[in-house]
Amino acid sequence: MKLKGAQVLLQCLQAEGVDTIFGYPGGVVLPIYDALYNSDIRHILARHEQGAAHAADGYARATGKVGVCLATSGPGATNLVTGIANAYMDSIPMVAFTGQVVSSQIGRDAFQEADITGITLPITKHNYLLERTEDLPRVIKEAFYIARTNRPGPVVVDLPKDLMDKEIEFHGAPDEVNMRGYRVLKGINAGQVIAAAEMIQNASRPLIYAGGGVISSNAASELKQLAEMMKIPVTTTLMGIGGFPGNSYLSLGMLGMHGTRYANYAIGECDLLIGVGVRFDDRVTGSLEHFAPHAKVIHIDVDAAEIGKNIDAGVPIVGEVKEVLQALLQRLKPVEKLSEWHETIDRWKEESPLKYDTENSTRIMPQLVIEKIYEKTKGEAIITTEVGQHQMWTAQYYKFNQPRTFLTSGGLGTMGYGFPAAIGAKIACPDKTVIDIAGDGSIQMNIQELATAVDYKLPVIICILNNQFLGMVRQWQGLFYGGRYSYTDISCQPDFVKLAQAYGAKGIRVKNSADIDDALDEALQVTDRPVVMDFWVEREADVFPMVPPGESLSNMLGGE
Repeated sequence: MKLKGAQVLLQCLQAEGVDTIFGYPGGVVLPIYDALYNSDIRHILARHEQGAAHAADGYARATGKVGVCLATSGPGATNLVTGIANAYMDSIPMVAFTGQVVSSQIGRDAFQEADITGITLPITKHNYLLERTEDLPRVIKEAFYIARTNRPGPVVVDLPKDLMDKEIEFHGAPDEVNMRGYRVLKGINAGQVIAAAEMIQNASRPLIYAGGGVISSNAASELKQLAEMMKIPVTTTLMGIGGFPGNSYLSLGMLGMHGTRYANYAIGECDLLIGVGVRFDDRVTGSLEHFAPHAKVIHIDVDAAEIGKNIDAGVPIVGEVKEVLQALLQRLKPVEKLSEWHETIDRWKEESPLKYDTENSTRIMPQLVIEKIYEKTKGEAIITTEVGQHQMWTAQYYKFNQPRTFLTSGGLGTMGYGFPAAIGAKIACPDKTVIDIAGDGSIQMNIQELATAVDYKLPVIICILNNQFLGMVRQWQGLFYGGRYSYTDISCQPDFVKLAQAYGAKGIRVKNSADIDDALDEALQVTDRPVVMDFWVEREADVFPMVPPGESLSNMLGGE
């Protein structure tokens, strides 16, 4: 049958299982929006293209499916760039469609023209500038295949307007992908698995260091089985949170710059470090020279480029994390106990628990808010965060027991991420409680998405830990710059309760610790609109422990 390019696009998206697109219309994507008018695909109208990209990202993280966003040419496309870069850094499967000026005008500085494929080349797994409408079915098939396979990531498809209007004979989406130069990794090195199993079997102080690869590979159950069978303690990266139950006796919480003292101590004392779906980034390792100084290293990752990039691995295993862990489990024999190692870790936990000052504060302690949110949700909510102190407190004080329940910007550290990501997560999982824990700085980055949440009657809860500072930057200024708070005081800010009401959301202000429980109960009962909760927290509360940048993990400030 004959269809216009825009209709072919939607047919191919449905063949890929796409049910939701997050987008913002504009001139050159009008053919696509006209086709969407009668489509079964749900379109969520964001109020800014960056919000659309982060919502697609949140949708992908919450479901494991490919997130999809759509923007017009020029500024619409460039507004997606931060969201694309964020997905790239955190290995999130996403396809971003951008409109482009008509083919004959490309390269002529036409109105709202931008070379989006050139701009996004370093922050995508691959990108396309469509040259023929006839190529569209193949391009869509390839884009989704690339986005979801091997190490996931974003793909950009740039669509000239005239090609969306052109009619072609459409015979259905292709069944297979055949791409020269791109192969899905199959099989693993059995010899390396045998070597790793032998090292694990013989270790006396083993430690698992798990990252986002566990979640993207859907390998949480295998990781849990490995840890429990071999009695191995587990510490996670920020991106790995939820990949191992936070309430397990084997859990050490997060490691690194703001990790627990006992996780960082364990890194320093372990004799075997098993890196699972991790990239040994600087926020985790601190000084590379002093990282895991006594340990042999097993590094498991789907991306061969990460093996040996920062830390040399004695046993490197390239493969899907789930497949590698399954192979290891077949080779290992259960361990009865590692009593001395566990006794040491138990002592560290007893001597250096996470704690905060409750006696010298005049306002709510932010950590208490996190603990109360955990109590009220019983750890079953999807939690998103913005970036900063509140993000680290959430990682420390909320016990995540399931994968895909903690959505946060890790590698790029994107302020303004959490709220639109929460919208994407709520669209994906309407029966789940979704809470964005935000700072008063970050939430203002994409506050306009309140209109989106109100428009679609999404009962997302935004918990603002309001200290009237750019808190993490202020903390660094206090510790490393003599307390010179240069342009980090943001006490000139809107009344968030009135702002929520202006958008049609519910606003709640909490100034006293005694009111936290009732306020959260009230927010959790709202079912037809978003709720903005403005918690007035201690202005100069700091996130501890903290490893100064570039220092050894043993050099932790605070949190004793």
